[in-house]
Amino acid sequence: MKLTSLFVGKHMRTYALFFLTLLLGIASAPVRAQVGGAAVVFLMIEPDSRAAGMGNTGVAVADNASAVFWNPAGLAFQKGLSLSLTHANWLPEFKGAGLFYEHVNGRYSLPGLGTFGMHITYLNLGEHEGRDENNNPTGTFRSYDLAIGGSFARKINERFALGGGLRLIYSNLAPNQSVGGGEVQTQPGVSFGIDLAGLYRMPEMDLGGVNTQLSFGFNLANMGPTISYTKPTTGPNGEQIGGQEDPIPTNLRFGWSARFNLDQYNRLTLAMDFNKQLIDRDSTSVTPFYKAIFSSWKTIRVNTGTPEDPRYQELSPFEQLTIGVGSEYWYNDLFALRAGYFYENPYNGNRRFLTFGAGIRYNIIGVDFSYLYALEEKHPLSNTMRFSLLLDFSKR
Repeated sequence: MKLTSLFVGKHMRTYALFFLTLLLGIASAPVRAQVGGAAVVFLMIEPDSRAAGMGNTGVAVADNASAVFWNPAGLAFQKGLSLSLTHANWLPEFKGAGLFYEHVNGRYSLPGLGTFGMHITYLNLGEHEGRDENNNPTGTFRSYDLAIGGSFARKINERFALGGGLRLIYSNLAPNQSVGGGEVQTQPGVSFGIDLAGLYRMPEMDLGGVNTQLSFGFNLANMGPTISYTKPTTGPNGEQIGGQEDPIPTNLRFGWSARFNLDQYNRLTLAMDFNKQLIDRDSTSVTPFYKAIFSSWKTIRVNTGTPEDPRYQELSPFEQLTIGVGSEYWYNDLFALRAGYFYENPYNGNRRFLTFGAGIRYNIIGVDFSYLYALEEKHPLSNTMRFSLLLDFSKR
């Protein structure tokens, strides 16, 4: 039972478009592949303006508290206490929808033990009017997604660190609504996800007179059980109805970064991230995450036509990857400029956009800003801006 069937009339457009475009991959209906494969995809929204301005790259950078998202292992290379808050008005192209995204994270290191991290993520989806199958109003309700989690990382040696995390997920999309002729009752979805990550930083080297350091990282995120938005019940013929389960977005992110200390005042960082959703499902069942981690690496077929006139396109595992490339320039650790590019295969979501950003630091305070320019006309994410406030008490 699809939750979007709850919404008709003027409310259906805002809600259904939101979940069928943004949270399920920002894709055109006839060319979806992995799109629609997972629920609670708000967990994939990049939480900090810095990395968002760098083409959504961060798995091998991970040098601030936002490492809890990009690569928890990066926490092990950090010291002291730091806090960060990010705000974004989400999907600004849907004017009047009132959607917004909030993320708070922090880190605290304990010498000789390791570094702890925490985060709270909240996506407000606005107020909606429920309707039954006969278009009768059933009352209004608020929709939102929430995740609360913690992370821990420790150095194995001076160059390599391992990290992990646990997040609790509460997805309140359409609570206490009757669907399927009143036979099925909706409920908030509840689940949890586990992260496992690693980060290796090579020794600094002289590259043409420039002090350079390469880093390599991976993050296997959101490993966990399925989530359900309807209560299972017994139908008139004894069959089970409701209780449909969807996987959470288990994801592998891996990549590299290179930091160039050009001189005493100027520093340049280049980074590249690759992402693969590890979801494997067919029309009747969902593969458990511990099996999908391996079974999802296969060629898939995508219908690029219509149900009446199907036209199939095969996508290799490499073509199912999303790719982000980014750059960051710092002057005297006071002012930063950022730019990047994000790419997704046209038959697997077709998200393609340029990103830009800037940042300033003064004493313990930092402010970052990012802007997304979609290459597709009238894209839902066009003109998305993020603002982040940082408090780094380790610099006192």
